[in-house]
Amino acid sequence: EVQLVESGGASVQAGGSLRLSCVSSTAFRNFGCMAWFRQVPGKEREGVATIHFSATTTYSDSVQGRFAISRDDTKNTLSLQMNSLQPEDTAMYYCAATYDFDYGRCSLPGISSFVEYWGQGTQVTVSS
Repeated sequence: EVQLVESGGASVQAGGSLRLSCVSSTAFRNFGCMAWFRQVPGKEREGVATIHFSATTTYSDSVQGRFAISRDDTKNTLSLQMNSLQPEDTAMYYCAATYDFDYGRCSLPGISSFVEYWGQGTQVTVSS
């Protein structure tokens, strides 16, 4: 059974930084595409960033230039470095993965249709 476990969520002030991590007992080299999503209560889950096995990345317009996604397949770790955080970044952040290696599917917003595994989420709260 694939399990994804996020950590690193916290409460920070606007302008601050956080680094989220996602680990799994399943070897990351099996995941063709991995991603971070976020969700605010009452709203749909939103894709934040994707990273393909080839290390190609995509970002939502709202985080482009502030967030950076990375994966270390030797350590089975997915990370999201978040800088210049704003109150609108407040959400539950989820790690996601798929075995699908199709390069074209590993992008926003379409990746949400192909995600096979989700983590439980980690809360990020940004105060003004």
